[in-house]
Amino acid sequence: MKSVLRSLWREWIKPAALFFLVMAPLRSAVVDWNWVPTGSMKPTIMVGDLVFVNKLAYDLKVPFTRTRISTWAEPSRGDIAVLFSPSDGKRLVKRVIGLPGDTIEMRRDVLFVNGIQQGYSIRDSRPYLRDIPESANPVIAVERLGEREHLIAVLPDRAAMRTFGPFLVPKDHYFVMGDSRDNSEDSRYFGTVARQSIVGRATLVLCSFDLSHYFAPRFARFFKSLNPEGA
Repeated sequence: MKSVLRSLWREWIKPAALFFLVMAPLRSAVVDWNWVPTGSMKPTIMVGDLVFVNKLAYDLKVPFTRTRISTWAEPSRGDIAVLFSPSDGKRLVKRVIGLPGDTIEMRRDVLFVNGIQQGYSIRDSRPYLRDIPESANPVIAVERLGEREHLIAVLPDRAAMRTFGPFLVPKDHYFVMGDSRDNSEDSRYFGTVARQSIVGRATLVLCSFDLSHYFAPRFARFFKSLNPEGA
């Protein structure tokens, strides 16, 4: 019996414990990945995407805490941030829209930052119809958020908060929104996000599976960059 236990320890328990001791702090403070269960970031991020999270994008934290050891950057307007919701603590993936001190306003789905209307250009929605079943006639557009661009989806046949603000973003807080503007619970509803609640930046789709079609792999999305300038 002792020999069986020693063999079990040597071949299974010890390697698994060592793996956990290495991977748990690594995922907590350096790199991580996040399955996306909702469509709030469509068409940039789809339900069933596994996104890579760079937890060193802005700072280094003590593993398993939100205590920062060192900070070398702050979230930028247009970043796709991974954060904890101020309403229920759930981990979310949203786009940074407003920085500390910014004034954010929306008028019928048109975004204004510090009183300046952001630019829009409409895209053909037909390639996106299969992946956005939430609306029969989604509007797909490129939103120019300052000098950066990204796709957004507007769902005109859904009830949504299309007019908001103006709202002043407090110090050390950020205003975040989903790219699917009419299908996202974001800062319009739960308020701004404290800097310490932002854990990293999503930069890449590692892999993707279509949950509505028997988990069929979306190979075209494997290793797809989430760089907002590539919209």
